[in-house]
Amino acid sequence: MTTPPPTSEQLKYWLALLRTPGVGAKTFLNVLNTYQPHQLFSQSHSSLFALGLNTKSINFIRSPNWELIEKDLLWVSQTNNDVVTIIDPNYPSQLKEIDNPPPLLFIHGNKELLTQPQIAIVGSRNPSPLGNQAAIDFAYSLVNHGFTITSGLALGIDAASHQGALNAKGHTIAVTGTGLDRVYPACNKKLATEIAKTGLLISEFPPGTTAKANHFPRRNRIISGLCIGLLVVEAAKQSGSLITARMALEENREVFAIPGSIHNPLARGCNALIKEGAKLVENTQDIFDEIGEHNQQVTDYPQKNIKSTLDLEQQNLLNLIMFSPTSVDWLVQESGFSVEIISSMLLILELQGSIAATPSGYIRLK
Repeated sequence: MTTPPPTSEQLKYWLALLRTPGVGAKTFLNVLNTYQPHQLFSQSHSSLFALGLNTKSINFIRSPNWELIEKDLLWVSQTNNDVVTIIDPNYPSQLKEIDNPPPLLFIHGNKELLTQPQIAIVGSRNPSPLGNQAAIDFAYSLVNHGFTITSGLALGIDAASHQGALNAKGHTIAVTGTGLDRVYPACNKKLATEIAKTGLLISEFPPGTTAKANHFPRRNRIISGLCIGLLVVEAAKQSGSLITARMALEENREVFAIPGSIHNPLARGCNALIKEGAKLVENTQDIFDEIGEHNQQVTDYPQKNIKSTLDLEQQNLLNLIMFSPTSVDWLVQESGFSVEIISSMLLILELQGSIAATPSGYIRLK
């Protein structure tokens, strides 16, 4: 589209069309093939009907709720808030390539990140400690190689990915399934605030929109559409993350998956993706082999030198702990230490982030 972006006066018509009942992304884009929104709202009933709009949509267009639109404009006018239309030069070209791209993007934060090279990271809302740490580490490393990390602000892998980027003092984008005047889930409000300081929050939904089940597949298509590559860390066989990954495959994005044990339900989705053509990854170099590096700053994320901070007995115990659940009884048997000594050393290792407790025992994280 070569039409100039809407003026501040014309923007209200874009917002009004977005608010029109029965008008989703597909219908909105079809309308744009014939009229710009500011032209549409002066058309006759018969002209609107000829566009395929239903009676409810036509009635709203003929008599819009301008009070509601004024509230949207007030939100847009606030500090660090903006809205980008699909005809705006700042609209991401990657996102235009998908089926039914969002006609408008509400944004809060650093607008320049929209056009930066992005890697999306998605996965389970209830990951294992190992999966959670993997998301943090991969995000940390990718940020240090010049990428922006994009995810969905959900619990689990999404939140860990955003946090990993923040830990590296890099940029991250959160795509939400609600209006940007609210955070879902509410427990991620602090994380969203931290993201907004240096990163970006994005939604196709106007302010005031609450969380609904059908919003999240729509959010997922934006996540996959923005990125040049998507990494799935952990996912069950039937999960939203797999839907996002398959969208990315259909959009000719590179899709990566971390493999796992055939006995781990959270690995079955990743293993299935690998069978379908996703690239198996064990480290960030596997990703760079496919898409290259955009601004190499470090060779990989820095590994903590655990040996230098542990005494010999603690290090020996750590060497016994596997990347799958290891029971205390087995550690007592193999190490020869008492339960009391083992428990004390496990606490130290856990506090240092070397291991994590699970219902089935302890697993090694590094």
